[in-house]
Amino acid sequence: MLHIFLYNLDIAIEAIKRNKLRSFLTSLGIIFGVASVIAMLAIGTGAQQEILANMQLLGTNNVIIQPVIEQREGEVEFEDDFNEQQRRFTPGLTLQDLQSIHSRIPNVKAVSPEIIYDTQFIRAGQMRSGKLVGVNDQYFSINNFNIISGSNFSMMHFRDAMPVAIIGYGVRTRFFPGENPIGRRIKAGNVWFTVIGVLEERQLTSSQIENLGIRDYNMDVFVPAESILLRYRNRAAVTNRDIQAAREAESGMPGASQESSADRGRNYNQLDRAIVQVDDNRYSITISEIIARMLERRHNQVIDFEIIVPELLLQQEQRTNRIFNIVLASIASISLLVGGIGIMNIMLASVVERYREIGVRRAVGAKRQDIQLQFLTEALTISVTGGFVGVILGIGFSYIIQVTAGILSIVTLGSIVISFGVATAVGIVFGYFPAKRAAEQEPVTALRHE
Repeated sequence: MLHIFLYNLDIAIEAIKRNKLRSFLTSLGIIFGVASVIAMLAIGTGAQQEILANMQLLGTNNVIIQPVIEQREGEVEFEDDFNEQQRRFTPGLTLQDLQSIHSRIPNVKAVSPEIIYDTQFIRAGQMRSGKLVGVNDQYFSINNFNIISGSNFSMMHFRDAMPVAIIGYGVRTRFFPGENPIGRRIKAGNVWFTVIGVLEERQLTSSQIENLGIRDYNMDVFVPAESILLRYRNRAAVTNRDIQAAREAESGMPGASQESSADRGRNYNQLDRAIVQVDDNRYSITISEIIARMLERRHNQVIDFEIIVPELLLQQEQRTNRIFNIVLASIASISLLVGGIGIMNIMLASVVERYREIGVRRAVGAKRQDIQLQFLTEALTISVTGGFVGVILGIGFSYIIQVTAGILSIVTLGSIVISFGVATAVGIVFGYFPAKRAAEQEPVTALRHE
């Protein structure tokens, strides 16, 4: 059988050589079809990889709580009702909220606050603006951070609000070049912090920072949340200034109304963000609903928070991306269909041109299946050759798209196998009918053909 196939392959190659231009034009549909499919699948795989990377950054099992301005459901009919809702007290998002969530809601694995304080970092004559972030010891595992040197916070650090810090990799590079930062100090605002740990560098693209609403963690300094609340400002605490402003508002002093209005608009939330990690992402939506009801009760029915489930957002993006890829692959597959029609058309014309050749072969003893295999092999050779060239061209297209457009494209072995397999199937399917027609020719009729 192999001998017969090689013999027909030799005949097919000889026929292609005799009509090089026609064979090349015939295979163009296959070439560009395969190249388009590979390029589109590469873009889709790259987009999928970016989505998975984003899920890794945000955490697949995380639920994020963010404070917002109070939202009122429905319409307010009377001004008194409106004033009553405006005066309704809410403590805002606090550490106590997180403690209640962790202790009372099942399937909650870990929780962590985020208190962000913009300040200036100073050391050895160098100064840079940055963010001081108050967290707890679970923050780094929740967000998939690795501490490459030093250690994590301990309970003593939180209990005593100690001035210790874990720095990002960028802070280490800028303020501690060529030295071990562990045990050394860095100043944030007016407070000196002792470095006890360094985080592994996290590679972030500008699109991830913009689309996911995250920041460059490499330039952050992380400290115990209690340290920020004690040594800087606790927004949930009532100060003498707040009491004085309230008294002035009640007494109707000039300018008090403006100050009171400004105070009502200030950020009274103790936390800037809270992260809740569940032990199974199947419970993320249910737990987010429970958290919403719990916080609403704790905040006196004031909706001054929003809950975000990153996995849902990324799943929607993934679903949209999958549909987009299917549409693109379908459009690219049309080129393969056109290429297959071109192969059928040219092979039908080739059968008519080679009637005498068919008649001679039948006259010297060739069977119908021999003639059919000859033309089927020729169609398959054109298709496979076009597929091979298309694979090379598709890889080149993917690289050019990535370089010029900045879109991540990943060519996988699976996409190459699928495209090459489709090209082969097109050659067989669209070459079968011309081969069958050639095999049906009678020897005497074929020999008489001019």
